[in-house]
Amino acid sequence: MSSGKISVQTENIFPIIKKFLYSDHEIFLRELVSNAVDATQKLRTFARLGEFNGELGDTKIEVIVNKEAKTITIKDKGIGLTASEVEKYINQIAFSGAEEFLNKYKDKAEGSNIIGHFGLGFYSAFMVAKKVELISKSFKTGEDAGAVKWECDGSPEYTLTPFEKSERGTDIILHIAEDSEEFLEDGRIGDILKKYCKFLPVEIKFGTKTEYIDDPSGKKDKDGNPEKTSVEVDNIINNPSPAWTKKPADLKEEDYAGFYRELYPFSEDPLFHIHLNVDYPFNLTGILYFPKLKTNFDIQKNKIQLYSNQVFVTDSVEGIVPDFLTLLHGVIDSPDIPLNVSRSYLQSDGNVKKISSHITKKVADKLEEMFKNNREDFEKKWDDIKLFMEYGMLTDEKFFDRALKFDLVKNTEGKHTPTEEYRTEIEKTQTDKDNRVVILYTSDVEEQHAYISAAKERGYDVLVMNSPLTGHYIQRLEQKFENTSFVRVDGDVIDKLIKKDDNQISKLNDTEKESLKTVLESKITDKKFTVMLENLSENDAPMLITRPEFMRRMKEMNKVGGGGMMMMGDMPEFLNLVVNTNHPLTGRILAETDADKQENLIKQSFDLALLSQGMLKGEDLTKFIKRSVSLID
Repeated sequence: MSSGKISVQTENIFPIIKKFLYSDHEIFLRELVSNAVDATQKLRTFARLGEFNGELGDTKIEVIVNKEAKTITIKDKGIGLTASEVEKYINQIAFSGAEEFLNKYKDKAEGSNIIGHFGLGFYSAFMVAKKVELISKSFKTGEDAGAVKWECDGSPEYTLTPFEKSERGTDIILHIAEDSEEFLEDGRIGDILKKYCKFLPVEIKFGTKTEYIDDPSGKKDKDGNPEKTSVEVDNIINNPSPAWTKKPADLKEEDYAGFYRELYPFSEDPLFHIHLNVDYPFNLTGILYFPKLKTNFDIQKNKIQLYSNQVFVTDSVEGIVPDFLTLLHGVIDSPDIPLNVSRSYLQSDGNVKKISSHITKKVADKLEEMFKNNREDFEKKWDDIKLFMEYGMLTDEKFFDRALKFDLVKNTEGKHTPTEEYRTEIEKTQTDKDNRVVILYTSDVEEQHAYISAAKERGYDVLVMNSPLTGHYIQRLEQKFENTSFVRVDGDVIDKLIKKDDNQISKLNDTEKESLKTVLESKITDKKFTVMLENLSENDAPMLITRPEFMRRMKEMNKVGGGGMMMMGDMPEFLNLVVNTNHPLTGRILAETDADKQENLIKQSFDLALLSQGMLKGEDLTKFIKRSVSLID
């Protein structure tokens, strides 16, 4: 037996490690199981290189919870450690890292989650354990190769003694502290293993489970089917060979679909996937899936899982990958991503930035390839990916430049056209007298049908643009295209949205117009409406409601963030009531001498305008119906 004191000057190193190692103590299990995986992987490598000639045998790792003894044991059959290696790697190297950590972080709360930077993964055990035993037998042979037991109670004192152990490998036994007894629950440990170790490359056993197999005796039931019998089998909690670790050529579409269901058991099938497989200038593998995006894109985030050599790091990748890519689902794995560092460190890491840029390029490549190779299929998927496209084009300049090649717009007839091409197409018909190209769009085909019809009667085309990001998106396109404006069809009367030189002449003179406006304003008292007289065609409605583009767009943009006017979203809605001076009904209103009849005509015309916009409800709608019936009678 030998004993000693770990060469560390600070007596209270362990309480400080316990406080600052990680913000979440459950990480101890990830660290210890990852170490066991490393030891097993090293043995496999030595065997492949001919440096280990013994039998590999069963190399699975086992996690055992003993609630009565209050212990958790992690067992592996990897390379093991000799007595001198325990002295070197456990007592010297790790604690030189501990000293460095302590000097740098003892006064800084930011030290949490950065301990892996100092090679202290093994000592995460002391976050939950009052005593740790390490029993190990090396795969080596020779004088120093006998099994040993290292023991430490959380002070700088330790003991190292010979031990009887027949199998190679390492057992780490944690004697759980009172304040960490939550980790003695099988359910808690099972959840942690599934979270962090689900795809580790070595089988991990956690207890057993019951499976039902055909009865070995060949018994049949009454229907002639084999009878089943129950057997206890190892409960392997991980998939050591997930799809992203394989070559794309070795996978079929059903393999990608199956892996998606493994990641997200209750999700709708994705639209398509991108397989990442890079080994230069950095290592990167992974599979990213395009989900069908809903209108509330915030709920789609945190679905990309970040791994380092199949060890789970985080599913909070905002700031690590471009913001718009967080709408994708799937897995990214790179050994070039540090495992145990804070997100702020990851965000500034050079390799992470290169990886992020590469993923953006691969996503753009995939979309462009789909657009060029199967335009019809790409258009079918467009409604499900346009929100992603708009978000990417708004938040990533490089993606914006690439995406213009395959960004589509869709008109009310369902025809898709690349955005730049569409702008060129309508330049001939939708340019106003100031040489400005006006792109008309609707956010609701049903609600704005009357305005769409008016536009089509004049030979104009109308796009359907109804995503939550439409306001921001069209603003960005207006910056890109010279002399171009996007206006919603209900932003004004169509002849003012695309102003030509051939204006309509009014049937009313200036005095009659003034009288008409005065009487209308006396009867329409809702302050959000501004009465405006316009010389429209007799075929246009007598009254219609328009929503000024600038104010409405700013309010909508403000709802999803930005827009330049942070108070705009709280402002009341301002609407225009456009009165057609050339409609026969307008002339009747002005000519009516009976005050009650005049008021009824005004209210009926106004309510019709409200009704066309879905704005006539409740008591006002009931009054309108009664008034309509009386007018018919």
